[in-house]
Amino acid sequence: MPTILKTIPFAFLFFIMSCCASVKQQDDQQLHATLLNDLKTLSSDSYEGRKTGTMGAQKARTFIIERFKKLGIQSFSDHPDYLQAFTFQTKDSKQLTGQNVLGYIPGKLKECVVISAHYDHLGTEGNKIFNGADDNASGVAALLHFAEYFSKNPPNFTLIFAAFDAEEMGLRGAKAFVDAPPLALHQLKLNINMDMIAHNDKNELYASGTFAYPELKKYIITDHPPIKIILGHDDPKTGQEDWTNQSDQGAFNAKNIPFLYFGVEDHKDYHQATDDYENINQKFFVNATKAILEVIKNIDGKFSSKLQIDKNKIMK
Repeated sequence: MPTILKTIPFAFLFFIMSCCASVKQQDDQQLHATLLNDLKTLSSDSYEGRKTGTMGAQKARTFIIERFKKLGIQSFSDHPDYLQAFTFQTKDSKQLTGQNVLGYIPGKLKECVVISAHYDHLGTEGNKIFNGADDNASGVAALLHFAEYFSKNPPNFTLIFAAFDAEEMGLRGAKAFVDAPPLALHQLKLNINMDMIAHNDKNELYASGTFAYPELKKYIITDHPPIKIILGHDDPKTGQEDWTNQSDQGAFNAKNIPFLYFGVEDHKDYHQATDDYENINQKFFVNATKAILEVIKNIDGKFSSKLQIDKNKIMK
């Protein structure tokens, strides 16, 4: 009898641990299914390539806003509908209005990390639809995934989730954001931008930004061995194409706000009508999203106070 009594607690503990592991696995599976479904939805034909100023772009905004509301992501007082409108002149001298989608999760600190991805793409041309699955439905799907994670796991930094418009027209949305941010510019301590993170057959994900801000290197650590995070495309001495200003992080860099940009190198479907959901690498995309989330958690969790970038140590 005593032996049985001794074994019961251990059996019960094992049962509880097994149940917790099972629940976590189910939650992970659900999150991954949602992640892939978001990418598939945003890059479907019904969104008509999400070109700035079109009904397809409006449909994408509605999708993002509905998810923000469902997750309890807060809107800024100046943008109670989550929208930040801006106007700009196109190359053919037309006035066009774009709309950024902005929301935030308050943290313990007033200082902010801006997590961003552009939702616009190239639209249609004749009977071709440029769905932009990798460019950049992938980044937006990851952004929504991170918003869901941090809605359940309150961050230390205040996190701004920014789905930018008109990136394909010269980073217009990101420039409008940094020119008229919803909070004081000095509170924006870091931009983490994602643009094309779903199409690589070698499991290679690039992280740019550590050449200018080498102190960020120590946070790019991941426990996801399938993904190889490679630093580069920001050091002019390497001969690689410099990506510093190739996506929305360029607008932050112009304001001396540190950045990390995650993306892949150009591929055969880049800016082609073949950039469809069927042509992404689903496993790579899920693992890349996991890896980027881990980096964000490193940055958010390992700072006991404000994010400090020593300007005297910045490499020029």
